[in-house]
Amino acid sequence: MSTVDTGVMFDWDSAERRALAELVHDFTAAQIAPNLAAWEDAGELPRSLHRAAGDLGLLGLSYPEGVGGSGGDLRDVVVMTESVLRAGGSGGLIAGLFTHGISIPHVIDAAQRRRDSGDAAGADMLVSRVIRPTLAGEAITALGVTEPDGGSDVGALRTSAVPLDATGAVTDPGNAVDWRINGAKAYITSGARADFVVVAARAFGDGAGGVALFVVPTDTPGFTVTSRMRKMGWHCSDTAELALTDVAVPTWALLTPGPGAGFASLARHFAVERISLAVTAYATAQRCLDLTLAWTRQRETFGRALVTRQVVRHDLVEMHRLVDVARTYTRALVTDTVAAHAGGSDPGGLPDTQLILRAALAKNTAVAACDAVVATAVQLHGGYGFLRDAEVEMHYRDAKVLGIGGGATEVMTDLAAKLLGY
Repeated sequence: MSTVDTGVMFDWDSAERRALAELVHDFTAAQIAPNLAAWEDAGELPRSLHRAAGDLGLLGLSYPEGVGGSGGDLRDVVVMTESVLRAGGSGGLIAGLFTHGISIPHVIDAAQRRRDSGDAAGADMLVSRVIRPTLAGEAITALGVTEPDGGSDVGALRTSAVPLDATGAVTDPGNAVDWRINGAKAYITSGARADFVVVAARAFGDGAGGVALFVVPTDTPGFTVTSRMRKMGWHCSDTAELALTDVAVPTWALLTPGPGAGFASLARHFAVERISLAVTAYATAQRCLDLTLAWTRQRETFGRALVTRQVVRHDLVEMHRLVDVARTYTRALVTDTVAAHAGGSDPGGLPDTQLILRAALAKNTAVAACDAVVATAVQLHGGYGFLRDAEVEMHYRDAKVLGIGGGATEVMTDLAAKLLGY
């Protein structure tokens, strides 16, 4: 347990979270682990898995019940992620099944903003058409920010959105009947299967302040999946390159009206995405430690189990140390993040700079731990660890993207330097 500034005691080991961990473990062991190799070969997850996870309320964790969520908070998502990995899931499985975690929060924020402003009909449109189906596992919602010629520099994206009036002429955003979007997106997780993509486009001028977010139905004319991208890891998670050519979307699709709102929404939720990637990293490392410990206890060389050898035991201790440090730091950050939200911090504004800083550091810490642990796991598995039959081989490949997605390690380090005033 951890005590935070509000004086509230947050329990990571409550009866409810133990029950959640058991539920997720059983679901993963029964419906995911036996099928994961086949899904890796297929290059995508079946929609039936989304529906099954939705039926259990797993897709709705941390989202309000009023929009179809299951309640709870970020701690419950952490417990779920840890349990999926511990029971034989993978980073690619987490990315593909829970893609909505980086996209649907923008839609929920927009629905709440509309309701607060008196636009109940606009809020209900987003909830009924996008949010509820996604949290139920009936629809897949992805996030489209990265472009083929740019990565982490969101402020320089080129995809454009132009407001049009009833005659089809360019107009002021306040008079728009619809918007016309043109551009391309790359490296989009679940982009090949998505029913909706939250697209970042330049709508209000140059720079970061000109970025807006639109929720785009993928069956809209002009929206095209131009390629499925083959990857080193995360094979069960489809990744796509997208093209938007004169894609017309109605005004309800604009999630962040006005300059600055789109970038603020991305910045706010990027912090949580980086925390989630940190959790995936240390949970993957923990799974590899568990597998390696079991392997060294049963594998014999020269008449002795590997674990009886001092050099192997020391490797296992170092793996444990790295996992424990990353988990402790990240969980403390999650606790403080939940406490800040419970304490009434503005959910619509930019995140606190300390949250941004600590999320960047947590991600880098967990990614470094994961990189070291998965490499040692393969090494201690010997020749078997080099085979595709070995689970640690999959985790070794999957781990590499964790230092790239959500802001590369180098970008996180430079961001931290700026926030620290270095």
